[in-house]
Amino acid sequence: MRRIKFACVEQTVQFLPKEDLEPQYVEAGVKEELENFKAKLESSRKKYKILEEVTHPDKSIVIKLKRQYNDYPCGEYLE
Repeated sequence: MRRIKFACVEQTVQFLPKEDLEPQYVEAGVKEELENFKAKLESSRKKYKILEEVTHPDKSIVIKLKRQYNDYPCGEYLE
């Protein structure tokens, strides 16, 4: 018999600007999408940790994060 003791997922997510936005609204649109993503993580009640957040010259944002997989405990992965 085997049992999963800990489970954690590491992800890299890129938030790209929408093509139909005017240039002055591009950065705000990407930041809003990122904030919505973070709010969804908070509301899911799953543990997570953002490791890195980088804004690129094209105004896209890339985040690297670790997050809890399903409802398994994360052990020391998120410490």
